[in-house]
Amino acid sequence: MVIRAFFERLLASEFARRALLAFLIVALFLGGIQLRRWIGESTRHVRYQHDIVNAFYWGNETLKETRRLSPDESTANSFTGFCRGYFALYDRVKDRAYQSDYGLDYPPLRLLVMAIWAKEVRNQFPGVDDGHPKLVNPLLKINLLCELLSAVAIFFLVRLCVQRCSRTTRSSLLPSLPLRDRASMCGLAAASVAWLEPSMILDAHGWPQWDVWILPFYLFGALAALKNRWFVCGCLLAAGAMFKGQLLFVTPFFVLWPLWQKRWNHALCVIAGFTATAAVIASPWLLRTPAAWLALAAVTGASWSFILQRKLPHQIAWISGITGCAVFVIGAFTGGSFAWLQVGFLYGSEHYPYLVISSCYNLPSLLSQLGWSLKDPFCSVHFGSLHFDLTLQWTLRLLYLGALTVCAYGAAQQVRNRDPRVLIAITAPWLLMFTLLGQMHERYFVWGAVVSAVALGVSFRLSIIHFIISAASTAMIVHVMLIDKKLEATLWAIDLLKHIRPYASVLVLACVAVYVWNTLRMPVFQRRAPRPAESPSLSLGPEPEEA
Repeated sequence: MVIRAFFERLLASEFARRALLAFLIVALFLGGIQLRRWIGESTRHVRYQHDIVNAFYWGNETLKETRRLSPDESTANSFTGFCRGYFALYDRVKDRAYQSDYGLDYPPLRLLVMAIWAKEVRNQFPGVDDGHPKLVNPLLKINLLCELLSAVAIFFLVRLCVQRCSRTTRSSLLPSLPLRDRASMCGLAAASVAWLEPSMILDAHGWPQWDVWILPFYLFGALAALKNRWFVCGCLLAAGAMFKGQLLFVTPFFVLWPLWQKRWNHALCVIAGFTATAAVIASPWLLRTPAAWLALAAVTGASWSFILQRKLPHQIAWISGITGCAVFVIGAFTGGSFAWLQVGFLYGSEHYPYLVISSCYNLPSLLSQLGWSLKDPFCSVHFGSLHFDLTLQWTLRLLYLGALTVCAYGAAQQVRNRDPRVLIAITAPWLLMFTLLGQMHERYFVWGAVVSAVALGVSFRLSIIHFIISAASTAMIVHVMLIDKKLEATLWAIDLLKHIRPYASVLVLACVAVYVWNTLRMPVFQRRAPRPAESPSLSLGPEPEEA
């Protein structure tokens, strides 16, 4: 009783509560860093070295191209020489490839990071062997930064959506707390779970891979969309896609979302932001002559003058979108290079023409066990003398696009109803991408596992499903890492994970189905007694725009 009374008096103080919260956040942060270090040390014997070697190889190829195009060593070591080699690598890879087998599937910004990393490694270890790259720690620090930013974004996402909830759509978690405190507590819980997500830590520090780099772009893009900053949302999505092209699969969600709200201008803002950002990044390849830059300046000036005179809304978005489109059109007519697109994006989509690449718990895995393959005709259509075969690959893609459209509709409805289940709609695209599409690596489920932590701001039942998704994502990554080494002590685990794959696939599909259902389920309106103490707090969050 004495201890209980002591804590009650302690927590009655505002300063004590804030100090305790600050201590908890610091402890979670330091504990997460220590956990990552421990994972990195404990997984050395099963580390998947191939991706590190591949990253170092292509970074080193950029440096070789720099030396080849530079007249002397000092020029090769300069910033100008480095840029020259970096911009020329895609064309060299494309020209020298045999039967369009490029080997390189890095988008521009990821290639840039790897080139800078390889340059730093070469400066410190000039004779390092390609098969044993040193100093991977800089890449792990980038992973750590992206993981931290993802947790921060999830905190703000959950807090915003819980603050916005109406009386009939409130979160079922912590119902006794005032709305403002409940929003912050749910946000902190979701951010903590995301920060300690085991599959993300294993992927980023045990594998290690660079999948986590696109998570902050997606999460902050979703936050921008919820605040009706659609142009910023498009910019963030394009920048993230330049690090990893898989972000393009979920990008249509942010175009379909405002379309269901009949906000055509918002959808155009997303497209304008995406186009403008992609054009800025790709402009060194597309605009290679002074005439191309002069043409772009003329188009930009003319569009700027026209739009300002007409006083159209969203002027920056319109000007940026027109300028971005002009970059691609001018590049196509003035000899610009699209090798960055063909090598960095299109090649990756056909690099692994298999229904299942590795240990995946998804629908294609179940279909492969029934004897299906990626290019098998799913159905045939005849129009007179014309004959079309719809392959399983395109069938799954159309199924995914339909499910993505449904999720966008759910997001629009939940925003209109001020329901925190919009968080589930934001999570669903990543889950659907992995569970429905072929050619998936097991690592790609980590995006859904991290983003689904937002369920801690919605309900206890959906939070439980998040932990099931997290466990499945971790199991898939562990399975592939163990298969790569096949140590004697891990053979039993490999065999176990292999045999549970079909059952785990069904379980994952059921969990994703529950999430999709919750994006569509409308709130049950009930009569409740008025609560004057909570009514003023409803105005603290920013009001969403009505559909």
